[in-house]
Amino acid sequence: MDTIRVLLADDHTVLREGIRALLEDQPDMSVVGEAEDGRMAAHLAAELRPDVVLMDIAMPRLNGLEATRQIKRDHPEVAVLMLTMHDNEEYVRQVLAAGASGYVLKRAAASELVAGIRAVHRGEAWLSPGITRVLIQDLIGRDSGQHEAAGDDLTPREREVLQLIAEGHTSKEIAGMLSLSVKTVQAHRASLMQKLDLHDRGDLIKYAIQKRIIEV
Repeated sequence: MDTIRVLLADDHTVLREGIRALLEDQPDMSVVGEAEDGRMAAHLAAELRPDVVLMDIAMPRLNGLEATRQIKRDHPEVAVLMLTMHDNEEYVRQVLAAGASGYVLKRAAASELVAGIRAVHRGEAWLSPGITRVLIQDLIGRDSGQHEAAGDDLTPREREVLQLIAEGHTSKEIAGMLSLSVKTVQAHRASLMQKLDLHDRGDLIKYAIQKRIIEV
């Protein structure tokens, strides 16, 4: 029996420990690493090459959606199963658009989480009950026929900078986190404002909240 190698990405240590215990009780699963933020998740996915990343949406430094985009861009063979508290259609759309194979709700039964990991490892889509495969196809078809909304053409780096700005970090702090110069961070900030037609940090924060780049 092949072992499914799983990377856990969640900023809550207790939750990670509980999931690790659950998965390591499964005869076909092994937890190969844990990440407490999105940036670490992307790094460990590149280093460990897990079969499945179980990814929380709301995490510091880099949120789960952006981390998923990076992982699927650089390592498309890695399946991502999103772990979330939210069950509305907008979150479904964003999860699928980011490249995840599906999501499971945090309130779901343990058996559902295990089944979801096995399903995405087989290359299947998996959504918590109440969201059907028909909905997946409908959302994908609807997205393919629409023009990109303002802000959808942001680069991965711009999205990272936007999240950190909205979380309250200064340009100097962001420069240190991303290994960039302060001047480069300021250039990204100016580019964000121009692309999004925003005028100050307050506008950037509102946009980040509306697009669920940060959680409130």
